[in-house]
Amino acid sequence: MDEKATEYIRSQMPLCGTLGMRAIELSPAKVVLEMDWAAELCTANGLLHGGALMALADASGGACAAANLPEGAVGTSTIESKTNFLGAVKGGTVAATTTPLHVGGSTIVVETELRCGEKLVGKTTQTQTVLRPR
Repeated sequence: MDEKATEYIRSQMPLCGTLGMRAIELSPAKVVLEMDWAAELCTANGLLHGGALMALADASGGACAAANLPEGAVGTSTIESKTNFLGAVKGGTVAATTTPLHVGGSTIVVETELRCGEKLVGKTTQTQTVLRPR
């Protein structure tokens, strides 16, 4: 875990702290966040809730977009997100690995893989709008 990056992520997105997310890597080329399975984040039968997984993907995607903001931009916001769930999470740690697909002046598109160990459990593609000063 990168303690400084984790502190930064949690200060920018307080939900990350609430859900126990940790930053492993934070660079323009790749962002990796982790979140542990927890009973309070589950649906029936001890399955990690899809909303918790989407929050992890969104946080990782937002951090990647923020790391790629063009000069003069002041932030980013998700305007579209598509997640395919490919497997259930019944325990362990989920890692969200995000890489940029398109970095433009008005939008940034990122792709996130969600893995529990070696198992691919989800794939998210999202578009972030680039926020400019008003």
